[in-house]
Amino acid sequence: MNWQTLLKSQGYLVADGAMGTQLIRRGLPPGTPPEAWNLENPDTVADVARAYVEAGARIVLTNTFGATRWKLERPGLADRTAEVNRAATEAARSGAGDRAAVFVSVGPTGEFMAPLGTRSEEAFIDAFAEQIAACADAGADGICIETMTALEEALAALKAARRACDLPVVASMTFDTGPKGVATMMGVTPEQAARALEEAGADVIGSNCGNGIAGHVEVARLLRPATRRPVWIKSNAGPPELIDGQTVFRETPEEMASQVPALLAAGANIIGGCCGTTPQHIRAMAAAACRYAAQA
Repeated sequence: MNWQTLLKSQGYLVADGAMGTQLIRRGLPPGTPPEAWNLENPDTVADVARAYVEAGARIVLTNTFGATRWKLERPGLADRTAEVNRAATEAARSGAGDRAAVFVSVGPTGEFMAPLGTRSEEAFIDAFAEQIAACADAGADGICIETMTALEEALAALKAARRACDLPVVASMTFDTGPKGVATMMGVTPEQAARALEEAGADVIGSNCGNGIAGHVEVARLLRPATRRPVWIKSNAGPPELIDGQTVFRETPEEMASQVPALLAAGANIIGGCCGTTPQHIRAMAAAACRYAAQA
């Protein structure tokens, strides 16, 4: 499926929702990294992608959010980094078929770049490039650098993507609203991120995670005039709440869908869900986007 042609003709695209919570609902044991199931239970990983496609998603992400070598060291999978990433891409492709594009989920490493940390920029680029190359070789259609808070790390991942392949790249940061306005936890504003990421060659600029869809309407309003690229928004199903020791996201599919017209009017082009969202959320959002486009 040519997602770029569809975006141009339709004016918007719907992406998928959360991966980890869907695997947990399908039996992922507590403490098991989701990426391990790419090797141990790939059919279930494929089922998640399939459920989102059936709900209306035309872009699905691989189960590789924490699949850099650095992150895979913790569960003892570092030596299988390429295998984990290839298996994830193959599972997503199996679930998506020819109905949706498969983008590589590239999450933050959890490390700090020097001088805040001990890892060099080149080390970050190498770590991301290893992951991205394995997924690209397995047939991915694009790269999604997501949930970034440090611009330096996002830019390193973008450089890695350009080194490893020639696929289109989404660069998505995580913003929150505080006393000084909208910014990442490292102090990067949407406007700063958009300008830097576009200049570095990102094909799509966006925001994911952080807060609910209403908060992302404001983020989209700030991103839209700061970039000529399509704007990608994947919000949580509301802010996270800790209840009885479990993280809960309370926004219903209907509540998220009610904000879709405002989100698209604010300038978002590709919309989906992050933490706490389900195929039901994506189905409701896809229907709302279709209605909005028909009335526009």
